[in-house]
Amino acid sequence: MGVSLEVEGTRFEIEDFLAAEREKDLLRFSTAGSVDDGKSTLIGRLLYDTQSVYEDQVRSIEGKGTTAPGQIDFALLTDGLRAEREQGITIDVAYRYFSTARRKFIIADTPGHEQYTRNMATGASTADAAVVLIDASKGVLIQSRRHAYIASLLRVRQVVVAVNKMDLIDFDEHRFRAIERDFSSVLDAIAADTGTPVERVFVPVSALGGDNVVHRSDAMPWYRGPSLLELLESLPAAHDKLSEHFRFPVQRVLRPDQSFRGFAGQIASGSIRVGDDVTVLPSGRGAKIERIVTWDGDLEEAVAPLSVTLVLDRELDISRGDLIAEAQAPATVARSVRAALVWMDQRPLDVTRRYLLKHTSQTAPAFLSSIDYRTDLTTLAHEPADTLHMNDIGAATINLLRPMALDLYSRNRGTGAFILIDPESNATVAAGMVTAAYASAATREGDETGAWGPVTAGEREARWGHRGAALELTGPQALIDSIERALFAVGAVTTRIDAANDTFLLHPEFLDLAARVQTESGLLALVVHANQSAMLTARVEGLELSLDAENPMRAVAAVHELLRRVGIFISTEKAGL
Repeated sequence: MGVSLEVEGTRFEIEDFLAAEREKDLLRFSTAGSVDDGKSTLIGRLLYDTQSVYEDQVRSIEGKGTTAPGQIDFALLTDGLRAEREQGITIDVAYRYFSTARRKFIIADTPGHEQYTRNMATGASTADAAVVLIDASKGVLIQSRRHAYIASLLRVRQVVVAVNKMDLIDFDEHRFRAIERDFSSVLDAIAADTGTPVERVFVPVSALGGDNVVHRSDAMPWYRGPSLLELLESLPAAHDKLSEHFRFPVQRVLRPDQSFRGFAGQIASGSIRVGDDVTVLPSGRGAKIERIVTWDGDLEEAVAPLSVTLVLDRELDISRGDLIAEAQAPATVARSVRAALVWMDQRPLDVTRRYLLKHTSQTAPAFLSSIDYRTDLTTLAHEPADTLHMNDIGAATINLLRPMALDLYSRNRGTGAFILIDPESNATVAAGMVTAAYASAATREGDETGAWGPVTAGEREARWGHRGAALELTGPQALIDSIERALFAVGAVTTRIDAANDTFLLHPEFLDLAARVQTESGLLALVVHANQSAMLTARVEGLELSLDAENPMRAVAAVHELLRRVGIFISTEKAGL
């Protein structure tokens, strides 16, 4: 006999109840909007009215927060951090789960404050839909535009626009229709700019009073549409990972003994069966799936997002970060990408610095060869830019210092997204979505030259981001040290030759020989003539620059620009991409 429970006079079998829950589909949605639009209150009301919170949770917040005595501040149901409760604003992404008779939901309640734009991008990155809140008393604000733009970049195609706080404007239909027209034009312009068509629906709500949140309201007889919950229950799940091509980033190589070699990870998209042909990237070598291993035993078929271990029918050199893809539709192996960027760091983007690009399970050094534009969120115009500041949105071309297998974000969210990391602070500085990938030639089947032959000068250039050269520096020791440190910070592979060495003083011809040997090896040789002068002289390949040593930051930047101007730091074109 199965275990049963009784709810409101109706008896349920536990097994039947759990089976019914498993059959429900899942919708992930995020909230977005400006500060104090009432996002946390709306989500709290949604959870409360669907009876998705425990009684002790409700009792713990009664009489607290910003509401009048005897009322419930529903925002406290989602603002879980002490700092959030003290400030009265959401500063972290609050994930909440609830279920109705028709569907299961995961909510990402994201911050509205501009300072926490990165958190909003995080919450929207896995969402099928977005609920954008607009304060009826304020209208469309710049932060609402910013969040709508980011949601569009992240390919969130379903947008529910909840015009909140209708009680503050006496439930005025004309004000609601004006906001509807205004924000519809914004969404149309964003869709034209990002190339993502947006399906939208507007609903007037009052989160504090519960009007049109879960139940339809009598306060707005002019609105005959569904409530917010009814809309969420009817939205299609926008992203079906099973319909996408098979992608499997390798997390670990498992070798428990000599008889087993498997590749563990999570299926990012698609499905795989025993016997299917796959291609391992970036090498481009092929194999068949021999086994699909899990803790509960072998499977004949596995689908996203299951974590499995794949065993191939042949020995291939595969390591963490490689991508196993279906042979008929492999990903692009690229050394350069064009991407939309959301800049998240207080330190502005610096094209002279090297960053780390983390994509699925791999991380590679990278540098930005150009900033294509910055988007003005007021006009949605693309403006020329030399840098991106915190919360700016733009596009850039990024050179990868080793090949990486990836997809366009418009085709696969899992393998088309990445983050940029500052190697000095280990902080995430940007979120990126690949819009174009420039392919490089992968090693062909049976061609061992690329895998085992001598390393060429071109390969060194591609890996290090620069070609060999001799940079002669004459000036104060401390400033020369700063220049060397700055080159090291951007990833340049340097060697230092002290011209005052006794050997070079006795045999001056050896100095040129040493510099030439290092240069031919692809290194950036710093030939140092230290003195106490107030000027610094930098000379490379016939070009000479004299700089004021009293301004070290400007001198360091000028040396970087000199190396870039003469072509020491390679560009996309020089790399042959």
